[in-house]
Amino acid sequence: MSSQTKTFTPSPSSPPPIAATGVILWLRTNLFSSWFNSALSILALLLLIKTIPPLISWALIHAVWLGGPEMCDGTTGACWAFIAAKARVMLIGTYPPELAWRPLTAAVLFAGVIAATVSGRCRKRILTGIWPLFFVIALWLVGGNAGLKEVDQSMWGGLMLSLGLAAVGILLSVPFGILLALGRQSRMVSISSICIGFIELVRGVPLITILFMASVMMPLFLPVNMQINNLLRVQVGIIFFSSAYIAEVVRGGLQAVPTGQIDAAKALGLSPWMVTSFVILPQALRYVLPSLIGRCIALFKDTSLVIIVGLLDFLGMAKAASQDQVWLGHEVEGYIFCAVVYWCICFGMSRYGRSIEKRGPKNNS
Repeated sequence: MSSQTKTFTPSPSSPPPIAATGVILWLRTNLFSSWFNSALSILALLLLIKTIPPLISWALIHAVWLGGPEMCDGTTGACWAFIAAKARVMLIGTYPPELAWRPLTAAVLFAGVIAATVSGRCRKRILTGIWPLFFVIALWLVGGNAGLKEVDQSMWGGLMLSLGLAAVGILLSVPFGILLALGRQSRMVSISSICIGFIELVRGVPLITILFMASVMMPLFLPVNMQINNLLRVQVGIIFFSSAYIAEVVRGGLQAVPTGQIDAAKALGLSPWMVTSFVILPQALRYVLPSLIGRCIALFKDTSLVIIVGLLDFLGMAKAASQDQVWLGHEVEGYIFCAVVYWCICFGMSRYGRSIEKRGPKNNS
């Protein structure tokens, strides 16, 4: 190679235009892709500018966080001191203060069981035994007896009552709903007729009506010497109502399982219950898992309806606390606190359902 030979050296690549990358590209693609989207984006931006600063000023800057009701008089911000003063009532109702350690201990155990379930590190067989054991211990701690002072059910309330009704309702209505769905698919006319009649009867009645019937009508049909706790009757009504809807959700999953897999399982010599337990149900439940999670979230929110039969749940306790003569005028803070707690729990349930979907096989077909 002679000394006059020149070697081509390419210039470094120029950076892309600013409008074709980063935040500007995202804004052009998602907010200003057309004149209509641009107009909507500008209107939304003006609405946020109009509402967000006053909301921050009310909720954070000028808010009263601690102190008595006199600290909130004349303030232009939120009175979060009301939440701090009424926290015990909204969490555990009118439960005796000197015995508050018992529901708090049950809450700690509940958090531990939830953590063990969500983490996915405990085997299903262990969880199957842990949950009933937890409910027995929690009922003993909250209700008393067997060495502990008995606390009347009328003193149960607040978030403790809402979570209790929802947890028991979910854990019992899901297997009951699955049995109803299987019964509706049964070839035995008597079983399918009973299941269809139950599902259609319960689904055709509002939950409020079922709660009224469980609380008011059921005692009229019981023997004179037989009494059932009002909370237990309401719990049974919630379980029946949720089971009917879950049964229809599961039935959709059962119908989605390819018949070829059922025929193949039978060809392998599996018994009918083995085909149902190990072939049909796992696939059917995976198909309808998002809908099942949705029903569980709806059940938790439906517990707020128990106020109409005299039970003060979380929302009912917040409303009752806002009617305290000393703290009048702070119901907005109470409802916002309830909304945040409800959202956190429902969002957590939704994320847990999403994690279950990711754990399973991606292709069920």
